[in-house]
Amino acid sequence: MGSIRHILLFLFIGCSTISVWGQKELRRGKMAKPQSNLHQVYLDSANVYRQSDIERSIDYITNSIAVLGKQADKKSLSESLVALGEVYQYHNQYDLAITNYIDALEAYKSTRTTLLLAEAYIQNKQFSEAETVLLPLLKIEGLVPYQKVRLNESLGDAYRGLDQVEKALAFFEEGLIVAKKNQITPKLADLNSKIADTYAQDDKLVEAGAYYNSSLQLTEDLEPKRAVQEKEKVADFYNQKNLYGAEIELRKKSLSELKTLPKGKTAKREARDELDSITPQRINYKIANAYIAQDKYDEAIPYLKESIETADSENDLVVQKDATRKLSEVFEYKGDYPKAFETYRSYVSLVDTLYVRKEQEIARAARFNREISMRQNRISGLEQERELSQSKYDLALTEQQLIQESNKRQRWIIYSLIFGMILLGLAAFFFYRSNQQQKLANNLLALKSLRSQMNPHFIFNALNSVNNYIAKSDERSANRFLSEFSTLMRSVLENSEEDFIPLAKELEQLELYVKLEHSRFPDKFDYQLNVDKKVDVSAFEIPPMLLQPYIENAIWHGLRYKEDKGRLTIDVRPKGSTSIEIVITDDGIGRKKSGQLKTENQKKQKSKGMGNIKKRIAILNDMYKNKVDVSISDLTTDGSGTKVIFVLRKD
Repeated sequence: MGSIRHILLFLFIGCSTISVWGQKELRRGKMAKPQSNLHQVYLDSANVYRQSDIERSIDYITNSIAVLGKQADKKSLSESLVALGEVYQYHNQYDLAITNYIDALEAYKSTRTTLLLAEAYIQNKQFSEAETVLLPLLKIEGLVPYQKVRLNESLGDAYRGLDQVEKALAFFEEGLIVAKKNQITPKLADLNSKIADTYAQDDKLVEAGAYYNSSLQLTEDLEPKRAVQEKEKVADFYNQKNLYGAEIELRKKSLSELKTLPKGKTAKREARDELDSITPQRINYKIANAYIAQDKYDEAIPYLKESIETADSENDLVVQKDATRKLSEVFEYKGDYPKAFETYRSYVSLVDTLYVRKEQEIARAARFNREISMRQNRISGLEQERELSQSKYDLALTEQQLIQESNKRQRWIIYSLIFGMILLGLAAFFFYRSNQQQKLANNLLALKSLRSQMNPHFIFNALNSVNNYIAKSDERSANRFLSEFSTLMRSVLENSEEDFIPLAKELEQLELYVKLEHSRFPDKFDYQLNVDKKVDVSAFEIPPMLLQPYIENAIWHGLRYKEDKGRLTIDVRPKGSTSIEIVITDDGIGRKKSGQLKTENQKKQKSKGMGNIKKRIAILNDMYKNKVDVSISDLTTDGSGTKVIFVLRKD
């Protein structure tokens, strides 16, 4: 680890420079502060920008290391590495945080750094490593009370993560004793809350409830945002116990207290990946859910509407989408189908908007990853140049000093070559691993983007079917169609984030979709779904929404234009011991004639849809080793009809 520390030191010196102002002052000999003071100034500046600007914060930490020079003070170097670890930890880069904390401990051991390293391990779900780091601290005498509380709290967190409930409770309670003795009030609330969490994890709800009540009372004396956070946590516990009345009462108190807090100060951020932030729109949504759980739909509706309005004003699309969907379901439960349908259309629109935003976020994440990758490649290149320059210098110096000691010189040359080969091998290994990880990340981003394009396309095509009945004023058929369509949509949206779903579930969705289309065009085609008895559908998985576009094309572009009644057949049959064949055939007008009837816009839309499917299959096959094959051909020699064959393989 000592060599790692020196590499890190020179890496930072090589990859960045002191600010322009600092360089000018150094050259002029007019630096107003000693080196140690300047080092602290840079660390203070890094701390200011730690939350808001990660790149600027890292630059200040880099400068703090640069001003130390090659013979850096161990304690000062450790302080810089700890600051760097805290930046990465705040931005959820736990692996990088752990690396820097370890290097900081290598440079200078301290209890504070050890506690930070343990917290990073816990946040990274490395509970055994956290236990290993923390246990030696129990033997240290003279720890300040606050550090004793943190030590016991972190050990409790580690053992709770390891499902060792009794040990976790023992350390939490020991920390509680120290906090009470030394009147560390904030930790009293935190530890009571964590003890309650542990009891709840062990299904001891009575004990959990008692400690949650204590934590609620203790947070009343703390800052308001901490009190609101604890109320919401306890309300979630009441929800798990089905104590909806107590849950609603507590959440209403949270709503009233939120109004007294400054905007943007509603949630304590223990971790930046805490998505369930405490906001009025989310609390209103949870209150509505509690009423719905009691079948009190009329009481739930105002809270859902308030949640939607607040989320709209705060541009919180996720909560707005969820609340709108729930409101549609409430109207459906009440039998108010027009309002249910109208609200569901708003939900669909929000889903589409959310998908667009997700695509933008994915694009931004990809750009950020590329920038980080470029920085890392540049740092690696500078480090290799520094090492090469250092090797040349050492070799020249060795040749001058060892002219008469040829044997010793030869040994040094051999050692240098071996060292260089090891460095090159390590560099090649890490470069390969980085490329593989980047490739996997890019595949996941691309796959998520393609799925987000498929689902809105399917939803809007299906809504055309609903509109057809409404246009015909066939209320009964429209209600039936809408009910079946809602069932299909719920299933589709639930599976939209999965790479693969069970084949049985895909076939159920497929049969429901074909049934809906057949109800629209009963005079255009009949259909049949045949599953060979030899096929164990539970043993296979298939990408969701993969078969539907081909069946949609068969109905809309093949069978619909046929003069007489056509036939659509879906056959699932075995192919060898580890594969099955899914064959979709129709005796429609065929691909060539269908293409002649299409408008330019229809051709463009089809091309885009089929292109998305091909990209999905290509990415999935790359990730899962050629699991799906697709081929399309004419059914007859005269070009009429179409046959699509899917070959699906087991894992």
